[in-house]
Amino acid sequence: MLTFCLPLCARSCRAHSSTITRAWLLALHQHPPPLAGAPCSLSLCFSIELILAGQGFTPSISNSEGDILFLLDSSGSVSYYEFSKVKEFMWDLVRPFTFGPNDVQTSIIHISTTPTMEFPFDRYLSRGAVQQAIKDTRQLMGDTNTGKALSFAKEKLFSNDAGARPDVPKVLVWVTDGFSSDDISEPMQLLKDMGVTVFIVSTGRGNYLELSAAASQPPEKHLHFVDVDDLPIITKELRDTMLANRLHAVDITSSSFRLTWPQLLSQETGYYTLQYAPTDDLAAKRTTQVSGAHTSLTLSNLAPETTYEVALIPESNVHYFSPQTIRVTTLRRTHASPGRASCCHEPHAYSYLVLLSEQISPAQVLISDSRPHSFQVSWAPTPDSVTSYQVLYGPLRGNSAQLIEVDGTRNSTIVENLAPNTTYLVTVTAIYSSGKEKSLSAKACTQEGECAALC
Repeated sequence: MLTFCLPLCARSCRAHSSTITRAWLLALHQHPPPLAGAPCSLSLCFSIELILAGQGFTPSISNSEGDILFLLDSSGSVSYYEFSKVKEFMWDLVRPFTFGPNDVQTSIIHISTTPTMEFPFDRYLSRGAVQQAIKDTRQLMGDTNTGKALSFAKEKLFSNDAGARPDVPKVLVWVTDGFSSDDISEPMQLLKDMGVTVFIVSTGRGNYLELSAAASQPPEKHLHFVDVDDLPIITKELRDTMLANRLHAVDITSSSFRLTWPQLLSQETGYYTLQYAPTDDLAAKRTTQVSGAHTSLTLSNLAPETTYEVALIPESNVHYFSPQTIRVTTLRRTHASPGRASCCHEPHAYSYLVLLSEQISPAQVLISDSRPHSFQVSWAPTPDSVTSYQVLYGPLRGNSAQLIEVDGTRNSTIVENLAPNTTYLVTVTAIYSSGKEKSLSAKACTQEGECAALC
């Protein structure tokens, strides 16, 4: 999925990245999708799914464990069309996850006059079953009693009868049109105090202060305002944030890996207990503790080609946080040939680290200082492994594109000699020393007339 953000009238915005071929980039610049007559002064976003050779659907996500509860506005204030679009969004959000008793489980609670649970967490444990269950969900109508639904959700998220598990991360995704008939502040705070991570997606004109207080912190990562037709735009970002809020492993070698996790505690509010053991010898469990200021720890002296069960247990007297668990498999140990010195004993790990570093840029493309005949294009980050950048730009409604070459140490350039009051498609491509490329696109509008008057 290649998502374009339109930072029109010098409004900068973040775009999602996608690695695509140069031929497709040029084709997009020469034959861009129609804007359906949208005025230049609007901030627009749209997504294009590119199914290329070797590129299929969103890859599966494994080694993720948690109970995801959707709080679905099923009241009469929501139209049938809006309800169906929200169901599509729910499925798109969880589609890549692996479902099962040791992976992800999901459920739905309806917001109506009386809250209702559509199905328990442990009923549907395959992608096909979850997809069909969401598709079969029917709107109940009635009042928008969100506070009652949140209190009901608090019971079900920690109930064995509802199929919830006691020691897994809890995530609540509330999709709302911005209106509630009763108070939400107290039951929502109780949920967060019990360690539930709350994401809010507002498809209406919700009160920002109220919703930002209700969502988990920081609100810029947990609160989204979006039209119901544009829900696909935020799906990947929301899913990535859900994953980022979890324990995960990086820098994996044959004898070590580094654990990272979100900042849940501080030096003053508690500490973390980490437990790990081979899956085939859980009795050999080892335990270590680090202060609440830590967000990473390297585990070393591990056996090669071994799967480890790892648990992160936040210990705090202020808030309750569910333990987080993952499974990590170390790499195969490799040896240098006899009589030949080797300065790298971990070639697999080395390749893995290089791959990670080559996926980080460009992660952001920003358009600023928009004028009638020019604008500035900036990108970040700028790793040493990038030798140069190429900035391809052209009118969105035209069939021409021009290219600017930029040194790999720079992170911006000025695009000049542009037509006024015109929307441009801009693509920044990082050329790596390995020959690999990664691209990110955004849109920009030059100033003049209506656009200048509004900005």
